[in-house]
Amino acid sequence: MLRVGLTGGLASGKSLIGRELERLGCFVIRADELGHQVLEPGGEAFEGVLAEFGRDILKEDGRIDRRRLAAEVFDKPERLAALNRLVHPPVIRRERRMMEEYAASRPDGIAVVEAAILVETESDKNFDRLIVAVCGEEQQLERAMKRDGSTREEALARLRRQMPLSEKARRAHFVIDTSGPVENTLEQTQKVHQALRSINP
Repeated sequence: MLRVGLTGGLASGKSLIGRELERLGCFVIRADELGHQVLEPGGEAFEGVLAEFGRDILKEDGRIDRRRLAAEVFDKPERLAALNRLVHPPVIRRERRMMEEYAASRPDGIAVVEAAILVETESDKNFDRLIVAVCGEEQQLERAMKRDGSTREEALARLRRQMPLSEKARRAHFVIDTSGPVENTLEQTQKVHQALRSINP
């Protein structure tokens, strides 16, 4: 089985690429979804996050309010690091388990992990190939504002805390430029998929 990492930056188009790879037959694991799951009541990170950040981050239904939690770590590197220490290990364990199960049934398959901080955490080294989604900074800001309803200042603050896309692209085996029409991004993704299919892990 071929292990592929898919990453990018804020609103750089990696989700679009992930959906197309899934449509083409890849097994796509979305780290963000797993992050949500481990923060649910009963999830592996739930109690630890409550102990670290307090019960004020809970909504009335007893679930963690992700916006309140995000506010707790915004522009606070040490608090963000504490959150990552609680969330990332169980997410990575889930990813590995899912890949192992997929490999057992599809040894010739392609498993793709879509995650925002593969390069920052050096996790890209755990994959056979790395795809990086890139576009212009202005496009990232516009897309983030439209998608999240955030202000330009909020989107820019998030962007400034991320590793530049150009730096991530230097580590990539495949770079997909999402700055053009959607059809162009899908066409590039299809070519990358063909290249992946031709690789023997």
